[in-house]
Amino acid sequence: MTPSARTRRAGSRVPPLALLLPALLGLAFLVLPLVGLLVRAPWSALPEQLASPEVWEALRLSLISATAATAVSMVLGVPLAWLLARTEVPGRRLIRALVTLPLVLPPVVGGVALLLVLGRNGIVGRWLDSAFGLTLPFTTAGVVVAEAFVAMPFLVISVEGALRAADPRYEEAAATLGASRLTAFRRVTLPLVAPGIGAGAVLAWARALGEFGATITFAGNFPGRTQTMPLAVYLAMESEPEAAIALSLVLLAVSITVLATLRGRWTG
Repeated sequence: MTPSARTRRAGSRVPPLALLLPALLGLAFLVLPLVGLLVRAPWSALPEQLASPEVWEALRLSLISATAATAVSMVLGVPLAWLLARTEVPGRRLIRALVTLPLVLPPVVGGVALLLVLGRNGIVGRWLDSAFGLTLPFTTAGVVVAEAFVAMPFLVISVEGALRAADPRYEEAAATLGASRLTAFRRVTLPLVAPGIGAGAVLAWARALGEFGATITFAGNFPGRTQTMPLAVYLAMESEPEAAIALSLVLLAVSITVLATLRGRWTG
């Protein structure tokens, strides 16, 4: 490489000031609130704040409900992703749009929609109550339903992308050897897209853990029953700001852990 070419190549890596300045402002806009959270955190009182029974109850409920919501998302979302990626079902574009709708729908609106459908007087909820005596709103099961509603699209999108990237010829080879479509899916397709399923499950779990709007609308905010960590943060901000900061630090730590888990997939 000639010296002039090296100079041009080095110069092409220097960002122009017109782009560098707004980029730095955008970075500061995203990072400074998190830095402020760390700076203003009551580190000396943090062990006492986190030792509160209410905090551990909210954390326990958050972990259980987020894990259950992720399990529901995997059971329903993986077949849905396969349907979108491997079949020519009529209205596939509309189905994909409906699947991704919770990503852009305000969570509170999602909670209202769940209440109208699964509430005691809802379209499906009325039948569940009369036939099985099952009531979902304002229960722990309602928390799982609300979290699964907002988290499942993350898993479906991730798994569908992995399925589209996987070579379908392996499944065709399994079919020529006598394997049924279900056997090929279980023995061939799932191992091929396992990294995509794992990444989608982690994203869905993190989204479920941080869900607020749909949960408080559909399940309420009852300590020990429906009060998850985000709801506990909201409630603590009204009376105990230091407790709210401590709870926020726990959620921040979880978010950083999720990013570290997916770093190899995003940067690979």
